[in-house]
Amino acid sequence: QVHLKESGGDSVQSGGSLSLSCAASGAVRIACVTWFRQGPEKEREGVARIVPGVEDSAVYGSSVKGRFTISYEKVENTVSLQMTALKPEDTAMYFCVADSLCGGRWDNAEIYHYWGQGTQVTVSS
Repeated sequence: QVHLKESGGDSVQSGGSLSLSCAASGAVRIACVTWFRQGPEKEREGVARIVPGVEDSAVYGSSVKGRFTISYEKVENTVSLQMTALKPEDTAMYFCVADSLCGGRWDNAEIYHYWGQGTQVTVSS
């Protein structure tokens, strides 16, 4: 079993920055960690994925590429999502998800077995 805990969600002004963190614990070895988000009346969207310990493994959704950065901190076993140039359309509940296999499309939520509770990000104009 894997336990994922997100933190860092907040309310910010458009153009601002925010950093989310996902702390992972448990006995199962995680192969990848992905951030998803779901905004009001929107479909769930893959934001970014990283393979812990693998250089240059980060991938991003087209709507956040160039503005968001995902990274892995080995010592603390956390995955961070640094968000800059935030827009009102970034408003969503952000979820940290993980799996021990990670086959298939990285932005397919169905391949992930482990989910955090989510952290709310609200961007006002």
